[in-house]
Amino acid sequence: GSNVLRMSSGIQIKPKTAVQKSKTSSPLPCSPEPALKPQPKPSDKLNPKTIDPFGAHSRPPSAFAAIYAKGGIPCRLVHGSVKHRLQWECLPETVPFDPLLVTLAEGLRETKHPYTFVSKEGFKELLMVEGATEKAIPLLPRLVPVLKAALAHLDDEVFGRGLDALVQLSAVVGPSLNDHLKHLLTNLSRRLMDKKFREKITVALQKLEQYGGKVSWPDDYSVICTFECNFA
Repeated sequence: GSNVLRMSSGIQIKPKTAVQKSKTSSPLPCSPEPALKPQPKPSDKLNPKTIDPFGAHSRPPSAFAAIYAKGGIPCRLVHGSVKHRLQWECLPETVPFDPLLVTLAEGLRETKHPYTFVSKEGFKELLMVEGATEKAIPLLPRLVPVLKAALAHLDDEVFGRGLDALVQLSAVVGPSLNDHLKHLLTNLSRRLMDKKFREKITVALQKLEQYGGKVSWPDDYSVICTFECNFA
């Protein structure tokens, strides 16, 4: 009948009546709900410019990219004439660290723009707010495995972002990070074989000791010291 829509795939869909349509509520500040995606038109398949990058036939986005696309990250990249910056939808100090700080740390493994900038700068700026120490310490058991994955990544830029984030986190939480360092040093020791990271890793280790005080280093640190002696 006239009330039945025929899609290009042959599937018949009956329009919903007014009773069947559900009511939608207004999204909460800093937590916008994802907008409903319109049904693709047959012509969309023929025009690459109109293909939805998050569509069913496209490569699935990463977890961070998906959250960013749905508005789950309360900040956006602002292009400047000299350098880029972040614009927060609400004051960073009002944003719950759980789960945003962990989500931003997961985004450090991204390799595409703007996710690379948003995750790195967002992680840094969130750790700069007042009370960051008390908010970040309870998240260490979840943050350290995520940073470990960044430090184990084959991409040099991902490793660099992970190392910077580790130092930033250490400056905020201090000695509370010491018990978790044993999970990270193996990945650092492997990168010491790469000349372009040797100095940066050495400086990072010095800062970890500076922020954490006297650290009871595991065996991995002796391996790092051996690398420094042999390849300095």
